[in-house]
Amino acid sequence: MTRKPSVQLYTVRDHMADREATLTRLARLGYTAVEPFDPTADPKGFRALADDLGLAVSGAHAMAMLHEPDPAPVFEAVAVLGTDLAILPAGIPEEDFTTRDGLERAADLLNTLSARAGEHGLRLGYHNHWWEFEPVLDGRHALEALADLTAPEVVFEIDTYWAAVGGADPAAVLERLGDRVVALHVKDGPKVKGEPHVAVGDGAMPVPAILAAAPADAWRVVELDACATDIFDAVGRSLEYLNGLEGA
Repeated sequence: MTRKPSVQLYTVRDHMADREATLTRLARLGYTAVEPFDPTADPKGFRALADDLGLAVSGAHAMAMLHEPDPAPVFEAVAVLGTDLAILPAGIPEEDFTTRDGLERAADLLNTLSARAGEHGLRLGYHNHWWEFEPVLDGRHALEALADLTAPEVVFEIDTYWAAVGGADPAAVLERLGDRVVALHVKDGPKVKGEPHVAVGDGAMPVPAILAAAPADAWRVVELDACATDIFDAVGRSLEYLNGLEGA
């Protein structure tokens, strides 16, 4: 059975100063899961509030795992949130995706972090932007070449929008990576860098084909990096669209 959609809280970052009101509003829109981006900010309080609202934590973006001398406290915070998925959302130099040597460095980093995450009962995931797909090495997008260099325990959250902006066919990427994909960001827009995103279903992305190609148990995570309309209206309509597809 396909998981119910989650929502990346970076989408509503401008409202997170009132965390309770924002999570309550997302729950009332019908979301049953969220993806935090700052897991070390009061993880116990976040978990308690999420539990009260019936919100699961699908995963957590945890950039701090690269910034701290010891990532253990970051992984501990992710575990407190109630998820087993710690996601590195960036931090690998863009130029490392342009050469084989750079990809090997990136793989070494992810493998090391994955081993540390495993000590806390977590999986380590990597989330892409466009720069992991724009370079093509030996006929393959750099992100896919990186996947082959990483340990099988390293998993991926494919941002389908940025994969498309980077020149890839997101559905084909999902099919090739298969079960290595445990989550995907579902977003929509004109597929142009710097342009605001729109509610899922209102833009140029082939969302039905993307969802059909994704593993059934991979989290579908709605995200809008920027939006020219009311953000809660956009995330609400995104959920209605996705639920409609799953019910078709």
